[in-house]
Amino acid sequence: MKMNLATLNQLSKEAFVAQLGWVFEHSPWVAEKAWERRPWASLEALHRSLVQVVREAPKEAQLALIRAHPDLGSRARMAQASVAEQKSAGLDALTPAELERIQALNRAYSEKFGFPFILAVRGKSKADVFRAMEERLPNPPELEFETALEEIYKIARFRLAELLEQD
Repeated sequence: MKMNLATLNQLSKEAFVAQLGWVFEHSPWVAEKAWERRPWASLEALHRSLVQVVREAPKEAQLALIRAHPDLGSRARMAQASVAEQKSAGLDALTPAELERIQALNRAYSEKFGFPFILAVRGKSKADVFRAMEERLPNPPELEFETALEEIYKIARFRLAELLEQD
């Protein structure tokens, strides 16, 4: 259900978290903390506020946020938004060979970094996803931690745009 920013700014903390708690995968704490920063003049301001909450969070909370994301191409239970996003990139229709390849890349990535590979897949193809996984696997852990957070911020921006009516 679409909502406008004026309405969102008026919501109680509980209602706000109910509306936005899913934007950062299984991490309603981001919305809880951002609520205190109301009101927002634009979708961009709201997004910046949510991102700032994550940036100010302890590293352990940031890591938990990253780990709350499902593996790409996985058959595991995941948030409805993740299902739709992965479907848009064709990750719900992998051939057996592609499924084996993505699972191997996910395993290698998780073993090296200790968290799942995160990519904002909206507008990307399966080939784009595989290329990104292969290109990022050699990166140092600090860079991948920051890259994962940046990708989460992009995912959140897409999700907010779906939720909010643009004025």
